Amino acid sequence: MLPEAYDKDSFDGIPLTVLEHFDWEDDDEPERRFASDEDEEINAPGGYGTNTNGSPAAPAHGGAASSASGRDNGSDNTMTAMSGGLLPRIGSISPESDAGGSMVPSPMQELPNDSSLGVGSVVEVTLGVLKAAGSTTATAPGDPQYYGVIRWIGHLPPGGRMVMVGVELEDEPIDPTLELTNGTYNGKRLFKCPTSRAIFVPTSQCSHDRRFQEIPPMSPCTSRAAQPSSSGSKTDTTMFGKVDCPVVKGKVPPLKILKLEELEQICGEFKGIQGHHNSCYLDATLFAMFTFTSVFDSLLFRPKEPEDNPQYDEVQRVLLEEIVNPLRKNHFVRADRVLKLRQLLDRLSSVTGLMSEEKDPEEFLNSLLAQILRADPFLKLSSGLDTFYYQLFVEKDERLNLPSVQQLFEQSFLASNIKLKEVPSCLIIQMPRFGKNFKMYPRILPSQVLDVTDIIEDSPRQCWVCGKLAEYECRDCFGKMQCEALEETAICKNCIESVHTHNKRLNHKPVPLSVPQDFIPMAPHCEVPRLYMELFAVVCIETSHYVAFVKAASGQDAPWCFFDSMADRKGEQNGYNIPKMVPVPDLPHWLTEEGSRALHEEAVNDKMLPEHAKRLLCDAYMCMYQSPDVMMYR
Repeated sequence: MLPEAYDKDSFDGIPLTVLEHFDWEDDDEPERRFASDEDEEINAPGGYGTNTNGSPAAPAHGGAASSASGRDNGSDNTMTAMSGGLLPRIGSISPESDAGGSMVPSPMQELPNDSSLGVGSVVEVTLGVLKAAGSTTATAPGDPQYYGVIRWIGHLPPGGRMVMVGVELEDEPIDPTLELTNGTYNGKRLFKCPTSRAIFVPTSQCSHDRRFQEIPPMSPCTSRAAQPSSSGSKTDTTMFGKVDCPVVKGKVPPLKILKLEELEQICGEFKGIQGHHNSCYLDATLFAMFTFTSVFDSLLFRPKEPEDNPQYDEVQRVLLEEIVNPLRKNHFVRADRVLKLRQLLDRLSSVTGLMSEEKDPEEFLNSLLAQILRADPFLKLSSGLDTFYYQLFVEKDERLNLPSVQQLFEQSFLASNIKLKEVPSCLIIQMPRFGKNFKMYPRILPSQVLDVTDIIEDSPRQCWVCGKLAEYECRDCFGKMQCEALEETAICKNCIESVHTHNKRLNHKPVPLSVPQDFIPMAPHCEVPRLYMELFAVVCIETSHYVAFVKAASGQDAPWCFFDSMADRKGEQNGYNIPKMVPVPDLPHWLTEEGSRALHEEAVNDKMLPEHAKRLLCDAYMCMYQSPDVMMYR
């Protein structure tokens, strides 16, 4: 449910399946998304506060709510300073926006003692010991450090001499002695952020976030001691582990591994994309999109156009040179590389909280593809709408014990009464789930091959009775004949009368099909071709954590691997995650009809399933398909 004052015209550019994720009639969540924060105002002269959001709070309302977002046409595209350059700011709604108290615009846009740090910069905050109210603070090695985004710079108290910095932190400190606010200072609203996530500190306690500084090359055997960066300052190379992750320029093709033995050689720890601070939704999706396939590579090389975001080239460069190329060449991407992309997405799109909050893959895809890269939607629907992925909407069929994606895919298109205008190069299908917890079916079998013949508009189809070219479609026949498949809704002119003479089918209403004119003369001399797409990745979720199964090459016999960006961890609060790739030799067999049936029948409960089989069948969230034939021309 949206506020009355909200401009719904701003949703015009949002793909259909993104709009479907808005809770238009849900009364449970609006308070969290649009209502004010708690009215609690914490008087904190020189006090500290924090913010876990980590996302740049925008000065104006716009964009979209938590679980989906769209391009904000009315946003304030003012330029804000950031280490390394300027970035435009797009208005967005904070996860916990606040209606209490008017905000005071930041009197300063950059720190007086460091012009490279300003409003919107990602910083490292060192909390020293406060000597006295209004005095400077002293820091020492070992003082607690936190990370966040500068939201406000100015003199506090107003008229005073000391310049203070308001920072929204990405993590909430566990120190109970810190005085935390929601962006207020002495009862006055300076900026918006969730409760207990704002901190006001002197300028001397803010420095560049070392996670975004270049770390000198370092082999796995190099010492883990701090090393000097190119600027002469020391960079803690142990922050994300000791494995090197250099920038890789140029164009690196995707990996193509046909043998299990070859796949085993590149698997193990510190392989794939390293996770950090709720990044698994992005890690798993990026790994699936780019490691072993080129179907998304057009995103990496489209030249910038006049209407693109000013930071388009930088987003594209970070994605290509710091994530995709290192992943394909060295099989590892360190978390600080991904943090750069997260920061750009968080600042440039209307999706809030991408720096620190739990998100879904579709939110990431909307942010990157629709809003920043402005990619052409993969799916063009007969309804006239375009989208990047397709959400399955079906009524539960109690007769299906282990439904396949093929079955649910056809049921959903039939119920929606839509078709695809053309075979897409990539088809991303979201499983029938409601939120992260409720699953319509306890187990779903990802189909190895997806037959899309009967959902393509104006594509030649085969009569299910005689096998000749079909000229009619009868949607009423679905489920009434030999099997429940869209294939049985296509009928030729000669068979349509005999099929519909039965008393139960007298009320059916077949409609003519649009058959390509150039195929009609060829029909008597050749079989009607069927159109297939192959499964290349399955993104799964369990207890809000995303992982991925990805096929290492094209073809049904290609080996599969399992990827988890947070498979293990070294250290605690100041530690780092260890990503891991694991070969799954049995997965091709599990995807077959025989193998899946055996698994399903032998394991009466999910705990009896092999670990990876359980994740594949029970936790599938998104299946990705590609058409090698179409990829050749796009």
